[in-house]
Order: sequence, then structure tokens, then C-alpha cells
Amino acid sequence: MKQRPAPYYGWIVLGVAFTIMVLGYAIRNTFSVFYPTIVEEFGWGRGGTALMFSITILVYGFMAPLAGNLVDRFQPRVMLSAGAAVVGAGIALCSLASTQWQFYLLYGVMTAIGLSMIGVTPLSAVTTNWFATRRGLMFGILAAGFGLSLISAPINQLLISSFGWRSAYVIIGAFCSAVIIPLCLLFMRHAPQQQVQPGGLTRDTERPVVSGTQQPAGFSRRWGETDWTLHRALRTHQFWLLTAIAFIVMGFTEQIVIAHQVYFLRDLGCQPMTAASIYGVFGIAFVVGNAGGLLSDRLGRERVFIPAVLLMAAAMSFLLFGIKDSTPLWILLTFAICFGLGQGAAPPACMAAMADLFHGRRYGSIQGAMILGSASGGALGAWLAGALHDLTGSYFTVLVAVVLSSVLSAVLMWLAAPRKV
Repeated sequence: MKQRPAPYYGWIVLGVAFTIMVLGYAIRNTFSVFYPTIVEEFGWGRGGTALMFSITILVYGFMAPLAGNLVDRFQPRVMLSAGAAVVGAGIALCSLASTQWQFYLLYGVMTAIGLSMIGVTPLSAVTTNWFATRRGLMFGILAAGFGLSLISAPINQLLISSFGWRSAYVIIGAFCSAVIIPLCLLFMRHAPQQQVQPGGLTRDTERPVVSGTQQPAGFSRRWGETDWTLHRALRTHQFWLLTAIAFIVMGFTEQIVIAHQVYFLRDLGCQPMTAASIYGVFGIAFVVGNAGGLLSDRLGRERVFIPAVLLMAAAMSFLLFGIKDSTPLWILLTFAICFGLGQGAAPPACMAAMADLFHGRRYGSIQGAMILGSASGGALGAWLAGALHDLTGSYFTVLVAVVLSSVLSAVLMWLAAPRKV
């Protein structure tokens, strides 16, 4: 009897990475639901309270290059397990906070350090080694994990309503660590260094990436033979353009919408659960939009990224013109769906472009530098939106900035032109 080939282990690694993305980023994205509750509990301003979200994004970004370097050098199962313990403890300890500086330390610093150790930088560094020719699909699946983390908003609101915000923090932290740590210890592995043909797949369909292997058709030979390090990548304009795009799309626009959407909806008269549910619809659309990663494998990174960010700009413009004293629910849902689709499709295409151009033994460090760029944009956006609301009494100026920056990112991707390399 012919023996059935074993499943390719890379899919198991990717599945675990997807689960970690869902639970890990669900911890950070609790902010959007807890934000109004904390402001009401302590009577703080939105700008000062949103600063805790900006700090966590900034610390996460500064830690990303280190996390990428560590996962390049050490066993991912050990590093990821340690990160899961730290991030779970950080969010659980937020239940004890009663001053802003305590939130800044526990949520802003401790949680961010743990998340950087289980975040997209180490996960993409591990999984890209298992996937040589389907990186758009791979990044799309990882981004879908991030998108599903947004759907946790109604669950978080239910926990707050049922048990109070302090108990909700403890439940969320304990659950996520209890799931992530065993998965990491049991299944996360680096790809084999030797060139082998994985069971069930041919060399033409998928294999681990190793130094000196053949690159996809049309790939610049000289570029492809370069042993890319962060130092070498920093000397290319493509790296800086893609990092600027990450600053805008994966940072500034994304974190403004993630951090402030629930509060914005409540300002428009939505009840807390309604606002959290619309936010969940945004998360579902985000997941659907992640299919753009697969499409970018077939159509090219620019041909997916540029329409995606223009859809974001159009959706935000539609919301701006549709805002009234009593904004109809269908306008809010239309915005959530369209902006979510665009915001979901753009990051996988951008990250896949970076992996296409600079993948190598030190890709974790390069990816980490890109994430630092996105984190800087996210930290600025989350704080700026709250501060401007405190100053002007509305989010109008910030939403206009989202429209303009989305259009700018389309221009930058065209100039980066990964298709030409």
C-alpha cells in the first residue's frame, strides 16, 4: 500500500502563528473598548488616556527589531512562550491600576514588551522561512489573525458589562496566556536549514527558503543574490519608501481607527454594545480584505495595495460627508465594511513586498525596523486623535488627515515599485 505523504509542517507553523496573532493582538486591541470606560471611571481627558495606547505601540515598535533579531538566533518556541507570559501578566495587572502612570507602565510598557515577543515581527520571521513562493497568502493569513482580534470587541464589552473592567482584564490576560504558551512549546519550530522536499508538496509548489535557492521568475538576479542585512537594506530607497508606507497605513491610519472608533461611534449616539458590534463588523471586513495578500501573489503588490488605500480614503470621505446629528446606522456600517476591506488588504501586500525584496538570514531585523516605522505612526495617530478631540471637541480634523495620508501612501507604493525589482 502506498504511504500517504505527511502534511507539510509549514502549514502547522502558520496555523499556530495565526492563533497567536488573534489572541496576542486581541489583548492590545482591548483598548478601544476599555478606553471610554476608563475615561468615565477616572474623569481623565481623552488625549492623556489615549497616550497609554500610544506608549504601548511605541514601545512595541522599538522592541520589534530586537524581537526579530532574537527569533533569528534562538528557538522560537522559547521566546514566544516567554512573550505570551509577559503580555498576559501585563494586561491582567492593569486590573490593579488606578492612576495614569500605572496604566502607562503596565499596559504601555509591560504589555508592549510581551506583545513584541509574540507579534508579527517574530511570527513573520519564522513563517517566511517555511514559505518561499506564497508570501502574499502567508501575510494575508497572519493579517487575518490581526483582523479577527478586532472581532473580540463585543466579547470584551460583554465581560466589562458582566464582571466589571478590572475582572475583565484578568480574564483576558489569563485566557490568552493559557492558550498561547502550550501551542508555542509544542509546535513552533524554525524551518529546516537543509534543502529538503517537504512531504506532500513538490519543489515547484513550496519549500523552505535557504541561501542560494532559486528565486521566482523575473526576480533581479543581482538583487536576489544579495545577502540582505538591515545595514544593506537601509541603503536602498525601496526600504525607506515601504517603511514610510508602513508608518502611514499600518500605523497612523490603522491605529486611529482602532483606538478611537468605538468612542467616535458612541459620540454619534450609539450604545456601548452597538458601537462595539460595529467595530466587530469592521474587524470582519478587515479579515475579508486580507484576501488581498493572496491576490497580490497573482496580480502584483502595487495592483492590490493602491486600490485598497484609495478605498480607505473613499470610505472615510463618505463618513465625513454623511455625519449628522443622528447618523443613520447604514452609513456607519458602510464605512466599517469599506474601510475594513481596504485596511485589511493593504498591509499584507506591503509586508509581502518587503519580504520579496529583502528576505534572507537577517530578515527578522529588517522586518523589525519596518514595524518600528509603523509603530511610530500608530503612536502618533492614537495620541494625536485624542489630543485634537480635547482641543477642538471633534474628530473631524483627524479624519481628514486619514483621507490625505491614505492617498499619499498610494503614491509612495507606486514610487517604491517592487514590480521593477
